[in-house]
Order: sequence, then structure tokens, then C-alpha cells
Amino acid sequence: MKSYNVTQKLINSHLIFGEMTPGSEIGIKIDQALLQDATGTLVQLELEAMGLKKAKTEVAVQYVDHNLLQTDFKNADDHLFLLSAAQRFGLWYSRPGNGVSHPVHMERFGKPGKTLVGSDSHSCAAGSLGMLAIGTGGLDVAVAIAGEPYFVKMPKIMGVKLTGKLPDWVSAKDIILEMLRRHDVKGGVGKILEYYGDGLKNLSAMDRHVIANMGAELGATTTVFPSDEETKRFLRSQGREEDWIELLADEGCEYDLHEEIKLDELVPLIAQPTSPGNVVAVSEVAGKPIGQVVIGSSANPGLRDFWMAGAIVKDKTINSEVSFDINPTSRQVIMNMIDNRAFANLIKAGARFHQSGCMGCIGMGQAPASDTISLRTMPRNFPSRSGTEDDRVYLCSPETAAASALTGKITDPRDLEKLFEMSYPQYESPDMEIINTELLVAPPEDGSQIELKKGPNIKALHHINPLLDKYEVPVLLKMGDNISTDEILKAGAEVLPFRSNLPEISKYTFTVIDDSFYDRAMESKSLYGGHIVIAKENYAQGSSREHAALAPKYLGQVAVIAVSYARIAWQNLVNFGIVPLEFMTIADYDKIEQGDTVSFKNLRNDIKNRKPIKVRVSNDSGKKIEFETKHSLSDRQINMLLKGGIINEFKDKLIT
Repeated sequence: MKSYNVTQKLINSHLIFGEMTPGSEIGIKIDQALLQDATGTLVQLELEAMGLKKAKTEVAVQYVDHNLLQTDFKNADDHLFLLSAAQRFGLWYSRPGNGVSHPVHMERFGKPGKTLVGSDSHSCAAGSLGMLAIGTGGLDVAVAIAGEPYFVKMPKIMGVKLTGKLPDWVSAKDIILEMLRRHDVKGGVGKILEYYGDGLKNLSAMDRHVIANMGAELGATTTVFPSDEETKRFLRSQGREEDWIELLADEGCEYDLHEEIKLDELVPLIAQPTSPGNVVAVSEVAGKPIGQVVIGSSANPGLRDFWMAGAIVKDKTINSEVSFDINPTSRQVIMNMIDNRAFANLIKAGARFHQSGCMGCIGMGQAPASDTISLRTMPRNFPSRSGTEDDRVYLCSPETAAASALTGKITDPRDLEKLFEMSYPQYESPDMEIINTELLVAPPEDGSQIELKKGPNIKALHHINPLLDKYEVPVLLKMGDNISTDEILKAGAEVLPFRSNLPEISKYTFTVIDDSFYDRAMESKSLYGGHIVIAKENYAQGSSREHAALAPKYLGQVAVIAVSYARIAWQNLVNFGIVPLEFMTIADYDKIEQGDTVSFKNLRNDIKNRKPIKVRVSNDSGKKIEFETKHSLSDRQINMLLKGGIINEFKDKLIT
């Protein structure tokens, strides 16, 4: 009998289509779905466009955790729309202020052995419970809720062996930062990371959440942990021990790739601006003055993380030049913080408390001052993501963050032993947490008669036409490596309220890179019927927000030509009928410039028959060159792309 690792067990038990051969497309049955409001409004509109009657997954939950600032009617209207849609289509609804989707889902709904897709890139955090949890575009989630399989290229499985025990002042954040230090933001692309080894017994379920969450920053398809006695202990503390099953790797199982981290050798680490992969030891940058510290987000959401920060600042006062912001991850966490005195310790020390949600992580408030350093326990530090154009965001552990809040400069937390004669606080997890489910709304048995409440900011999705055979369009933008979705379609309090209003949100497309893009794209759409953009490696890393594909499509984007793509973004492009082409060589990238005109002939036929796609390039100066590109689409994706995207294909299925 074949020995399987945990990932293979999860996939094999849900496999509907394909074989577990790395690089080949597989289709898997999905048990659970997770939506958040920045992407969920669009998903609910997609469900309406598909004509869905009721969710077919075992569990689907609509969270409201991103767009919480109610500076006008838009977000408040969308909250009402999301509640009505959740009731209509049979989803649970987590009300505004209940908490960040990923930790709340882990506490209330996550089950070992199950599969999950989420319309947020950090949905992979649920892998901490022994689940196969994948962040993806909202349209993929909508299709899964409608009962269809989720399709993905079978990744390679990297076994990450953990040995030993973390030293004092070093915690789970430093483990994932070490992985980023070694592998950077592209190191996980095409891979699932599975952690194993005797070091696991010293990591709590929420420690594992920290690691699994930021697997997204490595570009990994997802992260998987076994379901063991620690998983059981966590579910017991949430009053859900009956949901536990043991799920361990078989003895003698194999992995495609290997990595090992000796926990005893780790030191406090920190990611410098402007990439989660720009990791160094805290000691290398210690002493730099800071202006802000933010603790919280889905990347460090556990009760332990807030308790640790509170224990470090207990009976002390934070530096007068530091804004010390606490971003609690759920109402339940707040209640437990009150119970264990962490809340009082933080407030007394000078902390500013914010409502439960993503908040500063997504640029919803808590923006730092101009040209100042902000230390955050969050997952990303892409340029201006914080809401400040010239931000200098560093990512670190709660220990490093709290220590630095006291001193007013980046501080290695180990130095607190000398500076304050402080011993490392020892946290003990409660046997049973205080449980709060008051803001979770269950779906009705039959919501078919519930009317969707659409405010004036909610616009129906526009129709996407099938792909044409010929195009002659301009190159509107030439970009480099690791362009993020925050740069393609930025987040923040100004932009995200328009997530259900495509004509308005499209005005922010690529503005972080070029604020003239929208006007040029609208002109090209009118004159030529569209445009293309080009990039180097790892195009569209970061958030799963499909607006980074849908808004460019609205502006007439025909294709992207890149050296390589981030997984979610590549699928999102296909879902909305944009052709994701790949350069054959980097030399071809150098041949084409912004402002050139590109023409395609026989595009449909060449894509369908997997022929090289010829790109003919010209400009007003007499330039005329030609080179070939390729695509790596499956037969299923080709059919979808030719029809103009997945919604058109799904409608065809309903008709037939």
C-alpha cells in the first residue's frame, strides 16, 4: 500500500479529475468556502449572474472584515447587500466587527480533513488545522459554492522538517520569515509546503496559523500541517472537539522537495521595505527610529500574540513618539484579552484600540506618518499598501514589535533582558476560551424569496464578449519583476468602497505605477478596442482580489505577456477572458516597449491548438519585429477563455 504524506491524503480523498502528477491539472471537491467583503460583493453578484439557487458546499461563510470604515453610505449599503445575499444563497454571515475571516473561520468552522477555497489569498491559513485550504479568485469560489470542482495545477510538495524548540524571544513569525529569507516571494510558486518533524509538538495551532497564513507571501499554493494532539487541544478550547480527526503522514512517505529548519538556531527576524522577502536579522537594523507599531491582522491573530505584547509592556509606557496600534482579530479575542488582563496591560501602556477586522493591513485606517518606519505583525509591506505613499513598513513578530514600541526604535527583543531586566514571558493557553458567536448569522432553510438589497453603489457585472481572432492594440505599460496586485489595483479606504462598482474602481487601475493609465486605456479601448501590458517574473503576486483582472478587462485589456505569473492572478486573468501569454526568452521581453503596437492573427485557433502565439510588434518609427509566445492553459481553461471567461461557460452549462 502506498505511503502518503498529509497533502496527498487530502487531495486523494477529494480528487474528482486528473492525477496527482506535478504540473498536471487536477479537479478537487470543495467542502467549505470563505468570502470576505472586499471580494465577496463581487462573488455574490457572480452567484446572482450564474442563477444559483443555494450553496452546495457543506459550509460557506461571508465575512465582513475589510471595508469597516463607514465614512459614507457605500460600505454600510454593501453590508446590507452581503447579509441579504448570504441569506438568499445559503451562506453564514459574520457581521461587521465580528473579526478577521481566517482566525474566526479556524475557531468556528475549520475541520481537519476538509477542503476549502477562499476569495482571499490568506485563506491558506486554514492549513494549520490539517485542511487543504487554497486562496483563489472570487469567481473560482463562486463556482465552487455552485458545486463545481476547483481546478489547479498539481503542485510539487515541499516537506519542511522542523526540529528542536524555539529560543526565548523567538516565535512563529520568525519561522515563516526564515522561510522567506531563504526562498523569497517566488520560492513557493507551484508548491505546497507541508510541515512535519518533532518541532511541531512545540507549536500551537495558532502558531501554525501564523506560518500557514504567510505561505501566501512565498507564492505557495497552500501550506499543510498534520492534525495531531495539538489540533485536538485547540478544537477542545473552542468547544468543538467532536470535529477533530487525526490526520498524519504515513511512515515512509516521500516529498518532492525538502527543507529543514532547526528551531533552536533561529533569531528574531524582520522583513524590510518593500517586500516580505527582504528579510534580515532584527539585530542588523536595530536602532532605527520608528513612528508606529501595529499588532494584529490575520498573520498574527492569536490570543497568545496579544497577550505577549501586553506582558512585554506591562506597567510601562510606550515611547512618546510611537503610535501603538492594536488591531484585535475578533470580538472573541477581545473578550479573552479582557479576561487574561492583556487588554488592561496594553491600554495602560498607551495602546490605541481599533475595531476587529483587517483595518491597517489593507490600508483601512492606521496609516503611518510620512517617511516614518512602521513595524507591523502583518503579512505584507508592498509600496503604499499602508495608505501612506512613502511608507517604510517592516514586518516582524509581536515580541519585536512590542519591544520597539517601548524604546522608540527597532529593537531586538532579546535586548529587553538588559534594558528592563525582563525575563521572557511564558504564555499558557487556556483549556477553554470564552466563546463568542453573537455576530454570526446562520442561513435560513430556504432563502429563495429573499430580495437582494442593492444600494446605488452596487452595479451589475458587465458582459464579457468571446475572444476574437484578430487584435491590433497598443502596449500601455511595461513593468518589471514581482508586480503586486496592490500596484495593479490598489486597496485602501479610498478605493475598496467601489469594489461592487466596476466603472468607478477601474479608474484606479495601475495608478500606483502610472496615474495616466486609466485615461490612456479608455482612449485605446475607444480607438483600438483594447490594449495589452507586459511584465517580467511573478506578475500579480499578493492579494487574490480579482478586481486586478476584472478592472483591466473593463478597460479593454486583451492580454498580458509576462515571463511568469503568480498562481491566483494567472487564473483570474483566464476567468475574465484575458489571455496570459508567456515570453519564450527574456530577450523577447527586451524587444518590446511601452507605446509599441502589437497585433495578433489567428489567436483563437493558435490558442486552441496549442501553437506558439506570434506577436507582431511595430511603432511609428518603423519598428517591425516578430517573436513567439506560449501559454500553459489546460483544455478546460482554453474552452473557458475562448468563451470570454468562466461566467459565460457556466451559463452555457445551465442552458445545456
